[in-house]
Amino acid sequence: MTTSAARADIVGREIELEALGRALDDVIAGAFRIVVLSGEAGIGKSRLVDEFSDAAPSAVRVVRGQCVDLDRDAPPYGPIVSVLRGLVAELGVDEIRQASGSAFGSLGLLLPELAPSDEQPRATAGGVAGLFDSVATLLGTVSSRHPVVMIVEDVQWADPATLELLRFLARLDRHSRVLMLLTFRTEDASARSALRAWLPELDRSRAVERIELTRLTRRQARVLVRQLSVDRRASIDFALLYERSDGIPFFIEELLSWQQTHDADRLPDTLRDILLARYDAVGDETQQVLRLLASGGVGVEHELLLAVSSIDEEPLEAALRDAVRAHILVVDATSYRFRHALVRDAVHEQLLPGERMRYHSRYAEELGSRAASHTDASEIAYHWMAAHNLPQAFASALAAMDAARGSYAFAIAASMGERAIDLWQHVPDAETVAGRTLPQLMAQTAYILRNAGRSDRAISLIDEAIASSSTSDPEFFARMLRDKASFLANIGREGSIEHLRRALEVLEGQPRSVLRANVLGELAARLMLAARFSDAIPVADSAYAEAESVGSRARMSVAANIRGMSALSVGDIDSGLADLEHAGELAEDDDSAMMRFCVNYSDALAMLGRFDRAIEVAGAGAARATARGVERTSGIMFASNTIGPLLSLGRVAEADELLDRALELDAPIGFSSDIRLLKLRSLVLHGDAVLAETLLEEWAPGLEQQSRIDARLERTWAAIAGEVLVERGRPLEAWQRCRTVLDDGHLDFAALDLPVLAVAARAFTSVEGRLPADDVVVIRRRFEDVLFGMSEWPTAPQYASVVQAELEDSTAAWRRAADSVSSSHMPSHLEPYALARLAEALARQADQQSALQVVVDARRRADETSSGFVLLRLDALERRLGRPATRDEVKGAADEAAGLTARERQVLDLIAEGLSNRQISERLFISAKTASVHVSNILRKLGAASRTEAVFLDRSHDG
Repeated sequence: MTTSAARADIVGREIELEALGRALDDVIAGAFRIVVLSGEAGIGKSRLVDEFSDAAPSAVRVVRGQCVDLDRDAPPYGPIVSVLRGLVAELGVDEIRQASGSAFGSLGLLLPELAPSDEQPRATAGGVAGLFDSVATLLGTVSSRHPVVMIVEDVQWADPATLELLRFLARLDRHSRVLMLLTFRTEDASARSALRAWLPELDRSRAVERIELTRLTRRQARVLVRQLSVDRRASIDFALLYERSDGIPFFIEELLSWQQTHDADRLPDTLRDILLARYDAVGDETQQVLRLLASGGVGVEHELLLAVSSIDEEPLEAALRDAVRAHILVVDATSYRFRHALVRDAVHEQLLPGERMRYHSRYAEELGSRAASHTDASEIAYHWMAAHNLPQAFASALAAMDAARGSYAFAIAASMGERAIDLWQHVPDAETVAGRTLPQLMAQTAYILRNAGRSDRAISLIDEAIASSSTSDPEFFARMLRDKASFLANIGREGSIEHLRRALEVLEGQPRSVLRANVLGELAARLMLAARFSDAIPVADSAYAEAESVGSRARMSVAANIRGMSALSVGDIDSGLADLEHAGELAEDDDSAMMRFCVNYSDALAMLGRFDRAIEVAGAGAARATARGVERTSGIMFASNTIGPLLSLGRVAEADELLDRALELDAPIGFSSDIRLLKLRSLVLHGDAVLAETLLEEWAPGLEQQSRIDARLERTWAAIAGEVLVERGRPLEAWQRCRTVLDDGHLDFAALDLPVLAVAARAFTSVEGRLPADDVVVIRRRFEDVLFGMSEWPTAPQYASVVQAELEDSTAAWRRAADSVSSSHMPSHLEPYALARLAEALARQADQQSALQVVVDARRRADETSSGFVLLRLDALERRLGRPATRDEVKGAADEAAGLTARERQVLDLIAEGLSNRQISERLFISAKTASVHVSNILRKLGAASRTEAVFLDRSHDG
């Protein structure tokens, strides 16, 4: 039996092909979709993608990128660059420029050929977020004119920068007509931590559909064998072939090919024999060309192959033709690629040591001689390392580090920096080659590691740099100490203040400088974040004077900003606001200083209860962040400072919309902590404490870490966690979390301590019966003392009324609290909550009529402020009072008995309509993961084994 070189019809993939077709139909109709196609090596992922893309309508723009297996030398954004070049080829530079708008300049970092010939592409003010936004803008605009299919294959080999960009693109507008089709090998997903962590994050998107290709059944394998066979009369032991191939299409085809040159009664014993069967069958010269090609990667451009080959063009082409005819290579326009990456790996292993050095050296030299716009520095570094030319590998690693950093591919840049450090001792006169000392290279690499999200490693490396340096260069030494302080803060570790103080000691006696102003400003900021406001103010004074002496308005703004925020936090409100407004004036010409001002000023206004004005200031900052391209970092802080006031004003629907958008951006924990806390608060307000509890447990480690170095976050975290725990019937844990606000050594921060006190009081009254009587007396007295110490804060009287009502739990106390918290400077949900507690107190006194009258007012205010948790409380109270229940309330009572929340009731009703998790998530504007959590909770609470049984059990309650 012999096999056909022609491509057989696809077998056993009809369902998957239909799924891809449906996804494309959705895209054409105006929806964004992501399909993740997975399967083991040789299962047919590329073949399915080929079949799908070949059948796409002509109006659809299909662009493709391939990740390559070069380990840490993989070119940053490699597959994305291929995708963008595909769009340029399809549409032309003019349409790309028009579609990109103001973002066109940023694209030059990925496609240098788009930059004007007299300009070098350079980093923009928007940073990595600006670069990512430019790609998203281009895809979104192009897709409004032509549906786009963006294919990225072999994501298991993607460099970290590509994964980050793909993660960002996964949050494209849901109406973008883009289909992202990603493929990866399942066996590599468990081995590569980056991919393993990345995939669950991707699954959070409602647009994602996962397809896993399975092995062919015996029947499907027989069909494939018949299609591939030219000589149908020849015999083969199908049972043995199926056993050896395991139903993997690529291996089935290769085993059949074996018959052309080997004994038909014997099949190869090893995978290596299968992969090299076609290679072994071609001539020596063709094998030599294949080894040279394998040295260049999975695919190599014809022009590059010709340049590195020692064979003349005609014999080279003859050898390539033989390899194509032997079904080892395929031709892709201007390049050659191995039909399968497994074959390339097997051929590369055939290289002798001398060949390996020669071939990789040729590639490195040729790529290095080309213009920067047509090659990649990390690819050159890979070839010099493979050739074991250490001096060249050192120099190319440094060049690759600089290039990768310039395009915000920090993980690759850090990897190249660490390689250069490792090679330093093997390179003659390394300092001259590098143009820097070894400690300087270490410090530079440490800073890049921090930007790559590896602050632990950054700290280790900066420690090495500090240990190998002296204070003879005080500015460099002080910078390293300042950087280490920043790295420690990034991961919630203490020590920043001590390192900044030491940096100032090193700079003692040096001329005034922007560096000293920077260190002083950062020290003041760290003291402020630790709630050491009295210490922060004089340091901020010094920072301001230093900055003024060197003419740095930006550093003056930062100093005034921190001084004002600190003064305001200790109750000097007029002075604090004046300083903050002065900081805004100084920051007019500096985006970074202005955004820092907007963050703190909007935060200050919210603490004072000036919610509408806080929203305005945060909105102005958000506009700057968007223009600067930092929506995922600084922009998240402005989102937090908008959402918090919106929740306080009872504008919960607006807040929820912003919350979902902010959470989808998946910002680093240092920026997303507040967003997560606000999500928990929103869930509590909605009455969905069950989901809040689930997320509380999931997010706790990161929030605990950040709160260790941020007193503001620590207090907000305590208050919100306490609310969740109380609502879930865990008052003892809530009390333990919030009681620290009463400790003698607690640093006062009235604006944020007062909400914690209110939650602490509520928790305490639920657990005081379990405490010794003497302790209860001391604790109650401590509440009074702490409230007295904060009595000068503008909102202290209102919070004090709530604390006193929680502790007294009388009708008079709750009536006073309800009147007090109706102030426009207080969170709006406190009024209906106080009214509900008043109604409960009246009911305990058997004053049912008065209780029901208060319930009416409480329900009205709860509806107006979207305080779902209060409505649930009022429903329960009315049932206890014996008011006739409506049909909806009967269902509500059943829900309460089963422990279903209001949100779970919504989800259960949608399950009854037959909606899938993804459809439920789209209907309720939540993530698919959140919908799945709700469904799991519903099944558990109802004791149902399936969605159908859950609906049946629910309907049985309706009678």
